[in-house]
Amino acid sequence: MGNWNGRVAFVTGGVSGLGLGIAKAFSDAGMRLALSYRNEDYRAKAAEWFAANGREEPLWVKLDVTDRARFAEVADEVAAHFGAVHVLCNNAGVSVFGDTAEASYGDYDWIMGVNFGGVVNGLVSFLPKLKKAGGKRHVTNVASMAAYLSGPQAGIYTASKFAVRGLTESLRYNLVPLGIGCSLVCPALVATNAWDSAFRRPGEFADSGFGEVDKDQLTTFGKVFEQGMDPHEAGRRILAGMSEGKGTIFTHPEFAEDFKAIYEDSLAALPDEAAPPERLEIERLRREANKAALEGKAISIDDLS
Repeated sequence: MGNWNGRVAFVTGGVSGLGLGIAKAFSDAGMRLALSYRNEDYRAKAAEWFAANGREEPLWVKLDVTDRARFAEVADEVAAHFGAVHVLCNNAGVSVFGDTAEASYGDYDWIMGVNFGGVVNGLVSFLPKLKKAGGKRHVTNVASMAAYLSGPQAGIYTASKFAVRGLTESLRYNLVPLGIGCSLVCPALVATNAWDSAFRRPGEFADSGFGEVDKDQLTTFGKVFEQGMDPHEAGRRILAGMSEGKGTIFTHPEFAEDFKAIYEDSLAALPDEAAPPERLEIERLRREANKAALEGKAISIDDLS
């Protein structure tokens, strides 16, 4: 179940932060790696780790995950270099804070374009490669605990992670019958520089409703991330969840109170009345179809009615 040796993995944003932690864990397991990057300094520092630890040097591919044409080229380059691709890890993202009620189109387009659009581009570009490959294969989409927990300062970021969650949970029903595992990863605080995304905002999205970035305020907030989990440890936990075939991977344990509240609030929000038998039957069919999909059956719309 956990033998990944020789599998080829592509990780977006794999040269720093959580992406590098995942790449290190994958390398520990014997995977061969292709890592996307944008920052040359981050790529150079990542290369030092692989060299110092006697690991095979990854294939480095420069990529903006919002660039669909380049993403398609990268998929071909990785498959040609290694002969196959077995693991896709969509990790790259931006973390931006601000009052959602003041957000501009630029704020929405940038954050959703990277955090959700980047995942979409990875799937469209790489799934054909995974389908052609044999043996152990897996899609891992990195979201966040924000896929479950909303708050007042990260509305668009939260929306993007909810979207990744919904997409991944649904995709799993389609991939398992193909012999491809699929996991949603929801990490919490990790010791990374994810907090400074606003400093690297592209010029085409410069018109922000959040106002000018207060560098001192954001840098002070960034110190919170120093208390986060080591990225390599988070990567090891993600790999362990993949090895166990988990559809959802939580890396941090500190959210029981939040999930209890979500559960109780959700039940309390349901109308206190009996549902008609016809509707109950439709929901029974839905549940049975989902269960059958995870047991390996390809589901069609006929199975839902």
